[in-house]
Formats: sequence, structure tokens, C-alpha cells
Amino acid sequence: MRLQFNILCYVLFIWLCSFTIGTEKCFGQFKNDDFEFNVNSKQTIENPDSLFLQLKKKNSEAINSGNVILQGTSLRDMGEICYHLGHYAMALEYFIDAKNIFEKLQRNDLLADNYNKTGTLYYYNRDTLNARHSYEKAMQLYTGLNDQLGIALTLGKMGHLLEKKQLYDSAFIYQRRALDAYKAINDKKGSAHIYENMGSIYEDLGNYNEAMTYFQSALNIYEQSGQEIQSIEVVNNLGDIYRKTGNYKKAMEQTLKALKLARKHNELYQISSAYRDISKTYNLMGKNDSAFHYAETARGYLMEIYSRENNRQMAFLHALNDAEKKNEQIRTLQNERRVNIIITVATVLIIILLIVAGFSLVSRHRILLKSTQQASEQQMKILETQQRLMEAGLRNKEMEETQLKQEIELKSKELSTHVLHVIQKNQLLEGLKAQLEEMVKEDKRDQKKQLRQIINQINQDFNNDSYWSDFSTVFEQIHQSFFENLNQQFPKLTSTDLRLISLLKMNMDSNDMAAMLAISQDSLRIARYRLRKKLNLDQGENLVAFLQSF
Repeated sequence: MRLQFNILCYVLFIWLCSFTIGTEKCFGQFKNDDFEFNVNSKQTIENPDSLFLQLKKKNSEAINSGNVILQGTSLRDMGEICYHLGHYAMALEYFIDAKNIFEKLQRNDLLADNYNKTGTLYYYNRDTLNARHSYEKAMQLYTGLNDQLGIALTLGKMGHLLEKKQLYDSAFIYQRRALDAYKAINDKKGSAHIYENMGSIYEDLGNYNEAMTYFQSALNIYEQSGQEIQSIEVVNNLGDIYRKTGNYKKAMEQTLKALKLARKHNELYQISSAYRDISKTYNLMGKNDSAFHYAETARGYLMEIYSRENNRQMAFLHALNDAEKKNEQIRTLQNERRVNIIITVATVLIIILLIVAGFSLVSRHRILLKSTQQASEQQMKILETQQRLMEAGLRNKEMEETQLKQEIELKSKELSTHVLHVIQKNQLLEGLKAQLEEMVKEDKRDQKKQLRQIINQINQDFNNDSYWSDFSTVFEQIHQSFFENLNQQFPKLTSTDLRLISLLKMNMDSNDMAAMLAISQDSLRIARYRLRKKLNLDQGENLVAFLQSF
């Protein structure tokens, strides 16, 4: 029977140990380890509902007063309370809102602290990737600020994260760097935390002698500075080392010491942890009755912690619900008040406007009648004036058109007369030239030299361009910009080409054009052919019609 009882006690002990180990995940954020928040306090843990309402009120006042920094810090602290109560999604939302405010204010010190808190939140939510990302951002900001305390704190957090991922070499490197940073600024409390972390690494690796050394170093610092609460877990860790190395007497001494300190400060989690460790020690010593008793005692404290935690969460949710109801009532009353004010002001304004409108309507009607009459009279005068101006303008235009037509007719007559004169002159000169050539053929020596001179003078007169200058001037006055437009499209035209073109533009017959140009009909046909080539005219396209289009 005794053997059966021992077996039953052992089974119950194992079950209780499994139960208590599982609870660490729920209450781990209340432990005083390297991942604890900087602003953690008794008030945060014991009265989260009242503190949250205070922070929410402070945030509303900060919004109304425009105190942006206070808005950010209150949001951050609200997120911290939500984290302690296990409301991770709500906590993350508050941390993100605080981050956005700190970024806008360019307060890198507050932003770095917020990143560290966010990283811790990710860590307990088992999101190690985002946790490390947040720590790295905090590290960059602290480095830029040359904040050695912030750098040391962040290095410790990163080392702890790597330890939990079982990357012990990297974890040890970060913890060593954190320890150096704390020592450089003579921060003993920070150094003690790092000693704890390094002892934990060696404990995980099974190097209990090194673990004992680092835990003892941490404990010495805590005892010298009177930090009994921080020393409780270190004493428990020392008890674990003694138990794992088989020194059950020393293990029991350390655990009882931790239990005494935990009871002194009413640290329920540490009390439960101590009873659990006592149960483990008795079990290893083969005293299963005692092991079962202390395991039951540990479970009782854990149930009390569960009960308190549930009460806190219920109170917190109830406070949130009440706060939301009050805010909703306040918003409703404010809206109703605004609506009443708007209705009252609108009614008064409408009455005033109706009165003013009544007086102004009569006066405006009178003014409108008078102004309408004056406007009609002015409009009539304007119309009469405009009509007279239009009539005068029409007469001026008719006179200008008549004058222009007369000038064009005069210029056309002048041009025709000029052309006719040139033709007659050239025909006369051509006849004289022919007679003189006949006389030269008679070969009378005494007349030959004299007649040759007369022929040369006639040829020179044929080639004299002075009359062409006068002709071009009159032609341009009648056909304005004709040569300019033509030269823009065909810049390679010669003066001889332009003479032929001007005669074609006047629609002269071939005989008159040949006389004007003092060339034969065959030469005229060749000149027209060359001109068509320069103008890029296709075969069959009328040359005169093409020139008339300009």
C-alpha cells in the first residue's frame, strides 16, 4: 500500500509540475527579468483599471490642450497596461499610435524606448522576427543619441531574445557587450541583470559552475544595493543550480531563502515558484509525500494568481466598458448641446434676416426701379451712339473699298500701259535690229563699224533691267506678298524665273511674253519647261492655274 501511495503521489507531482510550468507563459510578463518594462509598478499590476482611466483622461486633456508629447507618452503607458494584462492586440495599437506621434515630433529618445517596448510585446507574442526588428531600430536610435544606458538595455534585450532562440554564442556576445556598456556608466543594477542573463545561458548549456558564478555576482550587487525583490529570482536560480548538481541541502536553503523574501514582499508568483522548487527537491530526495504537499501549495498560489489576474482583467474590461459608455454619453450630450445651440442661433439669425430682408426688399425695389429706368435710358443712348458709329464705320469702309478699287484699277492700267510700252519698244528695237543686220550683211566697209555700234546699243537696251524694277514695284502693289510667298516654297528661283512668273500671273499670251523678255518663242517654251521643273509640277498640271493660286 505504501508503494502504491508513493507512485500515486509521484504521478500527481508530475501533473502539478506540468501545470505550473504551463502557467509561466500566462504570467511571465510580471516577472522581474530583462524583458520587464521600465515603468512597471505596483499600481500598474494591482490597479490597472483605475490607472488606465487616469491615462485615458490625461490623453483626452492632452488632445484638447494640444500637448502632443503628453498624448504620445499617455498612449505608450496605456499600451504598457494592456500588455501587462495580456491584451496584446490593443497594446500594439497604442504603441503604434505613440510611435507615429514621436516620429512627427522627432523625439528619438521616446521613439527608441517605444521600439523596445514594442519588441518586448512581439517577443511575448512569439513573433521573434518583429521583436528583433524593433530592437534593431531602438539600437540605431540610441546609437545616434549616444545614449549608453539605452544601448546597454537594448543589447541585453537582443541577447535575451537570441538565448530563447537557442543561439547561445550570439546571445553571449550581446550580453557581454551590454555588460561592458553598463560598467562604462557604472550602472550596477543593469550589470546585475546582465549577470542573470549570462548565468541563464550557462545554465541552459549545462555549465553549472559558470552559471553559479554569474548568478552569485548578480546576487551580490542586489544585496549590496538593498534590492530584495530583484534578488528573489536570483536566489531561486541558485537553488535550481544546486538541485541540478545534486546538492539538495544547499538547494533547499536557497529556495527557502527565496520563499522568505517573496513572502516579505507578497510576490505571489515568486512564492508559487519557490513552493514548486521545494516540491521538485523533495521529489528528487524520494520524499513524495512532501513533494505532493508543496506542489499542491504551489498550485494553490497559482490559482490565486489566476483569480487575481481574472479579477484585474474583469475590472479592466468593466472600466473600459464604463469609460466607453461615459464617453458615448458625453459625445451624445455634446452633440445634443451643439444641435440645440445651432438651432437657437439659426432661429435668431433667420428672424433677423427676415426683418432685414423685409426692409431691404422695399428699398431695393425702389432702387431697382430707378436704376432700371436709368439703365434703360443709358442703354438707349449707348445703342444710338453705337448705331451712329456703325453707320460711320460702314461709310468709311465703303470709301476705303472704293478708293482701293480705284487704286488697283489705276495700278492695273499703269502696269498694262508699262507692259504695252515695253512691248512696243522691244518690237521697235527688234525691227531696227533686223534692218541693221541686213545692212551689215551688205558688207559696206565705211558703214560697218558704225552700224555695229548701233546694234550693240540696241542689245544693251534689250538687256537693261531698269524697267523691270519699275514693273516689279507696280506688280507687288497689286499682288501683295506674291514673290515673298513664292520664294518661301521655292527658294532656288532666279530673277529671270520671277520675270516669267510675273508675266504668267498677268495671264499674257506667248507673243507678248516673248517680246517682253526679248526672246524667241522657242526660248520661251524652254524657259516655261525649266520653270515647271523648278516648281515640281506634274505633267498635265496647268502652270498658269498653279501660279494664280498664290
